[in-house]
Amino acid sequence: MNAATKSPTNHLTNTNEHPPTRRKRGSLLRLFWTALLLSNTALAAESLTLEDAITQTITRNPDLQAFGYAMRAQDGRILQAGLAPKPELNVEVEDVLGTGVARGLSGSQTTVSIVWVLESDLRQRRIDAARMGSVALATDAQIMRLDAAAQTARLYTHALADQLRRDLADSALQLAAENIAAVRQRVEAGLAMTSELAQAEAALAKRQLYREDFEHELIADYHRLAAQWGDLTPQFERVVGDPLNLPVVEPYETLVTRIEQNPDLNHFLSEARLQESLLQLEQAQANSLWRFNAGLRRLQSTSDTGFVAGVTIPLNRGNQNQGRIAEARAHLEQTGALAEATRIRIQTSLLVIYLELQHNLHRAETLRDEVIPRFEAALAEIRRAYDLGSASYLERLQVQEELFDARSELAETSVQAHLKLIEVERLTGARLTQLPPSP
Repeated sequence: MNAATKSPTNHLTNTNEHPPTRRKRGSLLRLFWTALLLSNTALAAESLTLEDAITQTITRNPDLQAFGYAMRAQDGRILQAGLAPKPELNVEVEDVLGTGVARGLSGSQTTVSIVWVLESDLRQRRIDAARMGSVALATDAQIMRLDAAAQTARLYTHALADQLRRDLADSALQLAAENIAAVRQRVEAGLAMTSELAQAEAALAKRQLYREDFEHELIADYHRLAAQWGDLTPQFERVVGDPLNLPVVEPYETLVTRIEQNPDLNHFLSEARLQESLLQLEQAQANSLWRFNAGLRRLQSTSDTGFVAGVTIPLNRGNQNQGRIAEARAHLEQTGALAEATRIRIQTSLLVIYLELQHNLHRAETLRDEVIPRFEAALAEIRRAYDLGSASYLERLQVQEELFDARSELAETSVQAHLKLIEVERLTGARLTQLPPSP
């Protein structure tokens, strides 16, 4: 065949290659794609989202796992409350080891009987009280879950804040490096003194130290966050999010209507039901229980056997449990008073935090939309003026510092807004990032 008529070949798809060669290249391609997928998976594993952090906390938090044993213990109390008293075997021997007809065992009377207690509705009252205790513990577990999730959200936000501060330190380093380059040009041209260059280099060194502070703080942030789900070594290298994205807050009137969802108030509701069950239990225990017995009696002298039965009826002269009943009633009334005090405290805290949140949002928006753009424009103008020799190094440095301070203030104000929002969600019983169900 003429070389001019040969079709172009591709070294990846050439059908003229030997099969072993094609298999080898196919294996290399599979290895390449496998390595690429593994690298993408590793990169994904290095980042942590807030949803993942809260899920890890809810499913693996050591305190929550320890509280699970309290729930198991309460299940044991419910089981115990439903158990009936065991019957008693009573053996009684009369007229033995005496004199006359009672000499020895010849005239003895032996009675074997079984004694049991009639509980009436007392057992059901015990079961009801134990079940209400389980409901109260379940409410406490929900409070612990929400508190753990809120604490994780706070630690996550602090880590985001330090990442943002580190980014701001990087931008400050970049400005400091630009200053050195600009000052060096003027020194080499004989338009500035070498002292200005030394100042610029010293400022760069300080900025480097400033950035290192946040690197160390970030390591501590990641460890504190990983400890929420029991990890001593973080399995991530960064958290995902931007604190500068300001949250959208619902009106205060809407948030107030959600106070009743606060788990602390639900705790008092469950506590009231528990105290009411305990009061009913104490009232049921005010009356002593009847005891029945039945059995057989053998007369040794005549070798006769007879059936015996009896009942023990307590003489209820006055209420022997009135002190415990009064105590249970006082606890029930105390629970209602504590619930009302908690409701007032929650609503007051919500109002204060809401006002602070609104102020933080206003400050952040003003800094972002009005302050920082003007400082950026001023910095661009002062750079041109410095290059032309109509502005001093100190004037350039002052504008840079003011811009950096404004950016830092925006970062801190935005972070505070996110932290305040977490507290608002906690007070209104909101499910932070939709909490997963408890394991």
